[in-house]
Amino acid sequence: MAIRIFETDPSAKPSATFSDDTVGRFHGGKQVDNLPVALSEWRVTTGDPDVAAAIAQLIGGTPVETDSTSENFIEIMTGTDRVKVVLSGPDAITSDLKLWNGNVLIHHCDGIEFLSPELDKGKPCGCPPLMDDRKAAAKAKRGPSPSIAVTFRLAEDYDLGFFKLQTASWKLAEVLHEVENSLNKVGGEALSELSLELVEYTTKKGRDVSYRKPSIRVLKSWNDAVAEPKF
Repeated sequence: MAIRIFETDPSAKPSATFSDDTVGRFHGGKQVDNLPVALSEWRVTTGDPDVAAAIAQLIGGTPVETDSTSENFIEIMTGTDRVKVVLSGPDAITSDLKLWNGNVLIHHCDGIEFLSPELDKGKPCGCPPLMDDRKAAAKAKRGPSPSIAVTFRLAEDYDLGFFKLQTASWKLAEVLHEVENSLNKVGGEALSELSLELVEYTTKKGRDVSYRKPSIRVLKSWNDAVAEPKF
């Protein structure tokens, strides 16, 4: 279920979701001394040494075993901020809104209705209709933030398996409907580009701001791409 803005939002339709049978994950940041740090190049984690070696060969970096207790314990700090991927269609992207209190999920909705718990499912969630107001509520810890998952294959090694990117980016949430529309137009697997896009601007007070945001650009049909000598 996609994040909805209004009741009549055409993206408010159920979609198929992947099981979490992935071989690795892409990250735009990491924890350093328990603090989040944004990265300018993709970080990949996996529990499979063969997958780690393939990633390092394809997009750079050196596999390093970490002390993490998670399932994915090999880390590769890659040498790129963009990678060509294959998305199966709109069903490759899932999104909703979540608010956590520690490890407890206290608000879970699609922007219009609660998705959980079962007792509240389908009831109005009370989130404001405008994205800016939702962002303000989330910043004040009075409302949920985006929870977006993108499942994909690597274009340069399609058979390596599925990878996943999970992000709470408001910037991606704002344009997610455009990505889904582009995928619908392709009507099947799509060659796409997944990037950490550099954003730079100067505020009204003259302060320079620079950050990276996850971005998805749909390029063409995957069938058309593989028919070409080089995509």
